[in-house]
Amino acid sequence: MWMNRPMRIRDLTITPVAFRDPPLLNASGVHEPWALRAIVEIVTDEGVTGLGETYGDLAQLERLHAVAPLLTGIDVHAHHALYAAVAAGLGGDVVSDRHGLIGASTPRKTVDSVFSPFEVACLDIRGKAAGLRVADLLGGPVRDAVPYSAYLFYKWAAHPGATPDRFGAALDPAGIVAQARLFIEEYGFGSIKLKGGVLPPDQEIDAVLALHDAFPGVPLRLDPNAAWTPETSVRVGTALAGVLEYLEDPTPGIEGMAQVAPQVPMPLATNMCVVTHEHLPPAVAQGAIGVLLTDHHYWGGLLRSSHVASLCDTFGIELSMHSNTHLGISLAAMTQLAAATPGLTHACDTHTPWQDGQDVVAPGALRFVDGAVPLPEGPGLGVELDRDALARMHRQYLDCGVRHRDDTAYMRTFAPDFVPKRAHW
Repeated sequence: MWMNRPMRIRDLTITPVAFRDPPLLNASGVHEPWALRAIVEIVTDEGVTGLGETYGDLAQLERLHAVAPLLTGIDVHAHHALYAAVAAGLGGDVVSDRHGLIGASTPRKTVDSVFSPFEVACLDIRGKAAGLRVADLLGGPVRDAVPYSAYLFYKWAAHPGATPDRFGAALDPAGIVAQARLFIEEYGFGSIKLKGGVLPPDQEIDAVLALHDAFPGVPLRLDPNAAWTPETSVRVGTALAGVLEYLEDPTPGIEGMAQVAPQVPMPLATNMCVVTHEHLPPAVAQGAIGVLLTDHHYWGGLLRSSHVASLCDTFGIELSMHSNTHLGISLAAMTQLAAATPGLTHACDTHTPWQDGQDVVAPGALRFVDGAVPLPEGPGLGVELDRDALARMHRQYLDCGVRHRDDTAYMRTFAPDFVPKRAHW
């Protein structure tokens, strides 16, 4: 069979793109007007093309370009050889920038984040060559559609000086409820997550209780991105007993989370204190978390993320999926992985509604039905590039002037005394 023949990498293209991002507030500041991503295309000697997506920060782009030439000639099936080539290409350059609120930096996490888009593109190729979906390559789907949650943010009506966006302001419980109602009406979401760590904790408690009243029976989550002390985390968790599905990263570090976990009635979740394999043993030993939000962008791609899911099953840790600001290639990869992960029992996060239709993939393959994304029918990831959209977003990248995400620096252009909220309250 053709599938059994080597399919060697012939060409690689890395295209940075920028797209509009609303002024979403978080513990580190506020999103800039432009979000950055990098689109990876791999072409084999047979002419089959695969797609990947990753962060678009300048440091990430430099690392992608540094390792890309070393991948030429490697068989797309050779997962371990590809990983070794990426690790060798990075050499000593393994101190990562953070790409937003995704937790601590480690050397292994940096290698994994650079490897991930190449691995996803190779799996896309392997699926296309075999006439299989990526979910089939990961063990086969256990669900035909992947549930996602409404991802709410405190936000300004617009970036300062710009025209208000269609989402409107959300700076109090009424604004948060209105935002949730908009997303649920448009996408059919069956669970809700609020990005906290922005306002004093009592005000965020009020917002969650308002959501609970407005949407009875809908699972709720609150994520303050480690903005609280352990004591405040316990107080908030106790106040929201019977209301939250889980409380995500209320306080910094494995030790802090382990202090809080036995004192609150809901599981603690994380995408900040457990972000690479070396963090799992101490987190398990200390009972720090009940839910892990995996993210293939920094756990080393889809295969390595599926291995992490198996480890979590072994130790009784439940699974959801983290989202950073992303486009459709990432949404397709997330959906393929989640469809093939039996232990993923919580709806995944996604920023897709905030992109408001901006994408680099051709329309039609990805859609939300009752808050879930049906597994695309086509082989591989099931999506194709929209070349015109890719060119337009690349031009936006060249023109926008943003080269790395820095929520704090952008916030300080409007509030010079702003301090990131880490164990602040």
